[in-house]
Amino acid sequence: MRLNKYIASCGVCSRREADKLIESGRITVNGVLPTPGADVSEEDTVCLDGKEIKTRKTHNYLAYYKPVGVVCTEKDAHAEKTVIEDLNFPVRVTYAGRLDRDSEGLLIMTDDGDLIQAMMKGSNKHEKEYEVTVDKDVNGDFLKRMSLGVYLKELDRTTRPCTVTRTGKRSFNIILTQGLNRQIRRMCSELGYEVVSLKRIRVMCVELKSHKLKPGEYDRLTTEEVAKLYRDTKLGDGNGNRRD
Repeated sequence: MRLNKYIASCGVCSRREADKLIESGRITVNGVLPTPGADVSEEDTVCLDGKEIKTRKTHNYLAYYKPVGVVCTEKDAHAEKTVIEDLNFPVRVTYAGRLDRDSEGLLIMTDDGDLIQAMMKGSNKHEKEYEVTVDKDVNGDFLKRMSLGVYLKELDRTTRPCTVTRTGKRSFNIILTQGLNRQIRRMCSELGYEVVSLKRIRVMCVELKSHKLKPGEYDRLTTEEVAKLYRDTKLGDGNGNRRD
């Protein structure tokens, strides 16, 4: 098995993040720094920061309501509180898709690295839905321009077409199929609006309201939710059977 996939299967992070851990010298295999693209087996001893990590036979799947002010990172000396600290879960888990410090709402937390990898792959176009309030009245032109895609000068990218629905005088729901850095805030800013509040209410088939969470709380995903995540990411057949 490729080393980055092995690290992901241990529930540490996604494969992409695993590559960064390897490049930074935080991973050793049998006490030695690995070469790029290295393979490992169950007989090898893989360590992160000197502590052995092993693949998991069973996994944890959580819906977590990230509060405003909590930072999506595992370690940050400048963060008042990180997601890991706020969640305070006894087993190491990580998030599938970030929310910025000033946003709140649903995060999927798990130690299933393969699922994280599949959910975060941009080409899969998995849906995430948000409730947004802005500082000015929302009009038809704004909704149309948001839905057609907005060119973001800072990133030199045009956002994918998306679904935008007005929900109030200064509020709307938006469904994205990509996850650019601070995307909704940047889109609004380009059109002359400032985001006042932003809450993620759905990730793929998992809805925040279904778990009746308050900020800082978490709940385990149902068997049906996990099976559907596997089916929608093409990791399984929807009946709990995993595709190797």
